[in-house]
Amino acid sequence: MAQNIHPTAIIEDNVILGKNITIEAFAVIKSNVEIGDHCTISSHAVIQPFVKMGQGNIVHPQVVLGGLPQDINFNASSVSLLTIGDNNIFREGFTAHRATLENGTTVIGSNCYFMNNSHVAHDCKIGNQTIFASNVAIGGFVEVGDHVFMGGGVAVHQFCRVGSYSIVQGTTGLNKDVIPFMLIAGYPAKHYRLNTLGLKRAGIKGDNYKVLSSAFRLLKAKKPLEGLQETSELLYLKEWLAVKSKRGLHGFISVD
Repeated sequence: MAQNIHPTAIIEDNVILGKNITIEAFAVIKSNVEIGDHCTISSHAVIQPFVKMGQGNIVHPQVVLGGLPQDINFNASSVSLLTIGDNNIFREGFTAHRATLENGTTVIGSNCYFMNNSHVAHDCKIGNQTIFASNVAIGGFVEVGDHVFMGGGVAVHQFCRVGSYSIVQGTTGLNKDVIPFMLIAGYPAKHYRLNTLGLKRAGIKGDNYKVLSSAFRLLKAKKPLEGLQETSELLYLKEWLAVKSKRGLHGFISVD
């Protein structure tokens, strides 16, 4: 059962706690919450109802998880969820809201790092190994892929998609989709080039990198991605582009 629970922590009924959990002073855990093994809930953090959290998560002070959606059409009697994977770090002041639709789910993957005062809105889907720097804010129904880095102060309009392995420069405003594997920045935002450093760190190099470079040259020229070696990265890119965008795509300046 749970261990190291401070006597001032408030834990309501119908809460499932895993093994080796630390819950610090004045933390609040509401009903209908599930917290996996080896999690730490720091002082003054609040876990609202209908949050399901995996193992090894670290929740810093003043974090609020599972708050009501900031949607004027939300019915407060609706049951919706926030689900969180494993080994995430939520720094001070981070907030994530449960979904606005009945039985809907806001999803945060695993091994992510959310810096102070960043925010995930209702019905968003966040992948794995993604980083939000300080003060990043994303609107409702935004999808963010795996291995994404969002620089400080980035703001994302609702219904946008941010593809995997992309990097968004700090203070950039996004009102359209970000293509996977790209670096995007500017006012208005533009796709500059491949996310070279991020791809290298992820082990995407050699022929796999060359295929992506060729693919983005074709995209810039508005040509189909035909005749290229079908690496796993290219297949993902094709699948991502095949999904109809609700917001459209930011333009190019130059591509490697």
